[in-house]
Amino acid sequence: MPFKVGEKVVYPNHGVGMIDQIAHSNLNGQSEKYYLVRVFTNGLKVSVPCLNAHAVGLRRTIKPAEIPQVLRHLENGKVDAPRDWKLRFKQNSEKMRTGSLYDVAEVIQCLLRMGKTKPLSFREKKMLDRARHLLVSELAIVRNVTEETVVDLVQKALGKSNLSLPEPT
Repeated sequence: MPFKVGEKVVYPNHGVGMIDQIAHSNLNGQSEKYYLVRVFTNGLKVSVPCLNAHAVGLRRTIKPAEIPQVLRHLENGKVDAPRDWKLRFKQNSEKMRTGSLYDVAEVIQCLLRMGKTKPLSFREKKMLDRARHLLVSELAIVRNVTEETVVDLVQKALGKSNLSLPEPT
């Protein structure tokens, strides 16, 4: 389904934004429509060709009714993560690129579990920070509450599997 101007969407690895405009452009004699997305967190403006929107992972924000499912997903705490750093990082990077909030939650669980047994690498800490931001900001926007309120909900969910969300760095 096409997006509409004013609709909130998620751009993978960047977070929630809004469709500010649907524009037309001529490139090599071909007319193409694209979405102009303004990411809320940093004001980044992204042009996404309408035909490629699905391929790049552009999606609508989750519905408020889905929030309990996401929190239950975090409560589960069961993640199969490779011990090999390169393979784990590759898998987690692929999950982050999907844009799925469930995949982002799995990355958080994976990195929190790994961090309990050994220190995370600098890149994994950055990824955990990014995943934390993506999860918390989308849930806050969907529920129309502060990020602090969402962090409390996420902490409670993670606490059921003996995990805890670190403060952002």
